[in-house]
Amino acid sequence: MDKTFIKGLVLLEAMARNDKGSGVSELASQLLLNKSNVHRLLQALVHQGFARKNNETNRYELTMKMWELGSRIAGKLDVRLESLPFMKQLAEETRETVHLSILDGTEVLYIEKIDSPQPVRAYTTVGGRAPAQCVATGKAMLAWVDEEALAPVKNRLKAHTEKSIVRLGDLRKQLEDIRTTGYALNTGEWRAQVVGAAAPIRDASGQVIAALGISGPAERLEIDLLRKNAVRLIEVTEMISRRLGYSRRD
Repeated sequence: MDKTFIKGLVLLEAMARNDKGSGVSELASQLLLNKSNVHRLLQALVHQGFARKNNETNRYELTMKMWELGSRIAGKLDVRLESLPFMKQLAEETRETVHLSILDGTEVLYIEKIDSPQPVRAYTTVGGRAPAQCVATGKAMLAWVDEEALAPVKNRLKAHTEKSIVRLGDLRKQLEDIRTTGYALNTGEWRAQVVGAAAPIRDASGQVIAALGISGPAERLEIDLLRKNAVRLIEVTEMISRRLGYSRRD
C-alpha cells in the first residue's frame, strides 16, 4: 500500500473539515506528520488543482475540483433513480429491453435494465459490460468525450461481428453524426443479431453522464423502427436530464 497516497487522502479529509483553510503547522500537528511532509503533500495537491494557497492568510484551501468530482459521482447515482420510471414506460411502449449505462473507461457498464416481455429478446445484465464503441449506449456517450478519453478506444477497435467498427476514422465519423442527430445506433456490432438505439443523459452542468438504450433482435427492430425508437429516446432522455438539473441552451 502506498503510504504517501494514503497520507495525501487523509490530508484532503482534514482540509475538507476546515472552513477557514489550513496551515502547514496545524496540519502537521493534527495528522502527526512532520512539516516538510505536509508541505510536499500540499504542493502536490496545488499542482494537481485540488488546493490553492491563500497568500493573504498563508493558509491552504481546497478548490472546487473536489466538488466537481463528487458531483459527477452523485449524478451517476441519481440518474438511476430518475431514469427508472421512464425506463418502465419505454419498456411498455416498445416491448423491448431497455437499459441504462454509464461509461467506465473504454466500456459501458449496465446499471439498470427492464427486460422485454417477449421470449426472443436482447440480454444484458446489471453489472455487465460491453465495448463502448460496439453498442448504442456506448457510442451515445463517446460522442461527447474529449480526445484524451477517446484515445484508449483506438486500441480496442476489433471485429466482434462483420459490422464492428475497426477503424478510428470510421468511429469518429459515427460520433460526429451522433452529435448531429442526438442519438446512436448499433446495427449488430457487438452481437450480430442484436441491434439498438440510445441517447445521452446530461447532468446539471451539461456533462453526459449516462445513456439510455433500447435493444432487441435485428429481425424485429428493422432500421425504420430503430430510428423511430431513437427519436422517442431523445424525448425521454431530455426529460431525465431536466430532472437532473440540465437546462438546454441552443
